[in-house]
Amino acid sequence: MSKVWDLGRRQLTLAGRPVVMGILNVTPDSFSDGGKHFSIDDAVSAALQMQSDGAGIIDIGGESTRPYSEPVAAEDEMQRVVPVIKRLAGKLAIPISIDTSKASVADAAIDAGAEIINDVTGLEGDPKMPDVARQREVGVCVMHMRGTPQTMQDDPRYENVVDEILHYLRQRYQYCLDAGIEPQRICLDPGIGFGKTHEHNLELLRSTNRFCELSSPILIGHSRKGFIGKVLGDKEADRKAGTLGVSLAVAAAGADIIRVHDVRETVDALMLFEAAGGLKGMAI
Repeated sequence: MSKVWDLGRRQLTLAGRPVVMGILNVTPDSFSDGGKHFSIDDAVSAALQMQSDGAGIIDIGGESTRPYSEPVAAEDEMQRVVPVIKRLAGKLAIPISIDTSKASVADAAIDAGAEIINDVTGLEGDPKMPDVARQREVGVCVMHMRGTPQTMQDDPRYENVVDEILHYLRQRYQYCLDAGIEPQRICLDPGIGFGKTHEHNLELLRSTNRFCELSSPILIGHSRKGFIGKVLGDKEADRKAGTLGVSLAVAAAGADIIRVHDVRETVDALMLFEAAGGLKGMAI
């Protein structure tokens, strides 16, 4: 059965091949592409290219959430993302997502043209965020993270990582409903790489089908993350091919949205994977 994600201005019907969410970090220090799109012109050009390459969503972030990254003031974050969103709002045919945990940044981004709040804290980082999500009637992505970017990789432990994160996402889903956020606006993300060991990440990815049994759309964000280098046995390895391998695996398991840096390669791989029968077993 297909799922629908209501973004307010439009609805995304999610069935079959996953929607590719292109990552656009307008930061100087993100783990994979920090500084690459730090100027407004470069960021706008990159977003337009990702749309041309087949992205279905552009996710714009102005604060790095890599392990041990330093927090950014809301004013600085706004100065990074809002001008980019304003420039793109009249040019992109696809929705813009704001990757932030600050309510003031989300509110300003929505004013500028964003249609999705992608919050790595699961709407727990800022007590005002649930109100912004409810009042602005946009799509919301609720992610699991243990701790903060400054602490999340300090010996993360779980009794059963899959069961515990499923429980957390169900709780946060109910929290959103209780806060007045409509169920069709909610997307859920198990948070690959956020407060998990390499083995935890692999366990979660192997259990993508269990997360996809939840009523909300499921987003998987694994692009270029450290566990890929761990599996390859080379932490300095180019992680693009490894990212594509994981993308195909979670697509076959039913993931609705795949968040990646390399949009064209991912879109092409998914297209051929589907053409060759790789999505045949999915319930559509």
